[in-house]
Amino acid sequence: MKDTRSSPRRPASGSPAASPPASEAPGLAARRAAAEAVLAVLETGHPLEETLERLTRGLEDRDRALARMIAATTLRRLGSLRALLKTLLERGIPDKARRVEVLILTGAAQILFMDVPDHAAVGTTVTLVGEQAATAGFKGLANAVLRRIAREGGAVLPDAADQPEWLVEGWTAAYGPARGEAISRALAQEAPLDLTARENPAALAEKLGGRLLPTGSIRLVEAGNVTALPGFAEGEWWVQDAAAALPARLLRPAAGMTIADLCAAPGGKTAQLAAAGARVVAVDRSGPRLRRLKANLARLNLSAEIVEADATRLNAGPFDGVLIDAPCSATGTIRRHPEVAWTKAPGDIASLADLQTRLLSHAADMVKPGGVLVYSTCSLEPEEGERQVAAFLERRPDFVRDPVTPGEGGIPAEWINAEGEVRTLPTHLPDEDPRFAGLDGFFAARLRRG
Repeated sequence: MKDTRSSPRRPASGSPAASPPASEAPGLAARRAAAEAVLAVLETGHPLEETLERLTRGLEDRDRALARMIAATTLRRLGSLRALLKTLLERGIPDKARRVEVLILTGAAQILFMDVPDHAAVGTTVTLVGEQAATAGFKGLANAVLRRIAREGGAVLPDAADQPEWLVEGWTAAYGPARGEAISRALAQEAPLDLTARENPAALAEKLGGRLLPTGSIRLVEAGNVTALPGFAEGEWWVQDAAAALPARLLRPAAGMTIADLCAAPGGKTAQLAAAGARVVAVDRSGPRLRRLKANLARLNLSAEIVEADATRLNAGPFDGVLIDAPCSATGTIRRHPEVAWTKAPGDIASLADLQTRLLSHAADMVKPGGVLVYSTCSLEPEEGERQVAAFLERRPDFVRDPVTPGEGGIPAEWINAEGEVRTLPTHLPDEDPRFAGLDGFFAARLRRG
């Protein structure tokens, strides 16, 4: 079977899902949308959420949720699912039948990893294979493969990584074989929902029935429709992974400080800084993303100066603090955005590292003497984190590390490296209930200008 990571990106096949006709089997439209979303992600590299938003338009909330769960589960477990098909199909599936492959993958994901009746997963998948003349001839194959998977269950699943080999090899080199393997396993799990409170996180955790984490974030599972949760309309909180909430806190924001938040959209870190009383200049090059940031701040009843600009060319400052949540490979967010593992290639990291170097160099000039620069990425790759900061400090002797100390902001010693930088991993925050476990992979360094 051909690995789509090496395949040219082509326009996705199929058409957007629409409201199902009255005679259509329940859940069929959701499964069709899920398969088309996976196919589109693999062939075009577009973000899963944006793709699903387009493909599920017109579906009921229940079907939209089912489509999202099937697509995300398939992409999250894609490595082992592909390995499974390779063991079951010696000759593989022809490239011209890529849609068949994806349909079988989504059907297998439902059988092996979701609480879906086997007969529903098999029957609807076979129906979808038969919908198009170009794929109808594979109905028998799809039926036989999925029935075998349903019959043998998890025993048929090979021992294979759920992410591409090059990523797992990189994590093994960076963190050691045992931890690299553990990271891969952790990224195959669905992430819980973390919230940041505008104020009084303990009270909000009690109100929502969530768990207050040591860092001050609130963790929920099975939250359902986020916008229907208490306090959303009132702007009492916003969605933000517990690890993503750490970099802004390293600035120790307070009233009277002026802080630039570079690459600010969609605005979680801007909201943290503004809620602490700082005057915030939020910078991003994307107009649509800034409109989302502005809407988020309005809901939260917070304000910031919003600037649409390329941060590598911005002439501003000096600031008491500058926060760079730099564009990166985002490999630390694969639990939440499973398509990341399959839409990135090794060369992307090198090009992103070059952009990060330019951002750091330009942002450093915006920091006033004695001020603080916090650099962060949601990447597990040292090239985008530890090595980036080490190279910066060699170029800029007017900056030194301002080490993070254990306990600061609720950050345990395990999350702080020997240089005093924060390095969170998906294996952190273990819990007996896996639904409460884990963090996004993040790196953050606090640097002070002399």
